[in-house]
Amino acid sequence: QVQLVESGGGLVQPGGSLRLSCAASGLTFNAYAMGWYRQPPGKARELVAAITSNFMTRYAESVRDRATISRDNAKNTVYLQMNNLKPEDTAVYYCNANRILAPSHWGQGTQVTVSS
Repeated sequence: QVQLVESGGGLVQPGGSLRLSCAASGLTFNAYAMGWYRQPPGKARELVAAITSNFMTRYAESVRDRATISRDNAKNTVYLQMNNLKPEDTAVYYCNANRILAPSHWGQGTQVTVSS
């Protein structure tokens, strides 16, 4: 059974930083592309950042200069470091694992609130 467990969310002041973690189990982690998505209140889920199995990365324009996605295949974990957080970054952040010809998997989400 595949499990993706996010952690690291919480309340952060504007301008602050946080690092989200997603621990994966039940899958061949290094074969999957991993992504971070977010869903702001009342809005659709959107891609924040993604990293392929061979470590290529891409980012949403809104976070390009403030976010870094990374993965540690030895720990089956993907990270999202976000700096200079803004109130518009407030959302539930979800981890995703996907690969060609296989089901996509989602974590349960972790809340990030940016507020003073």
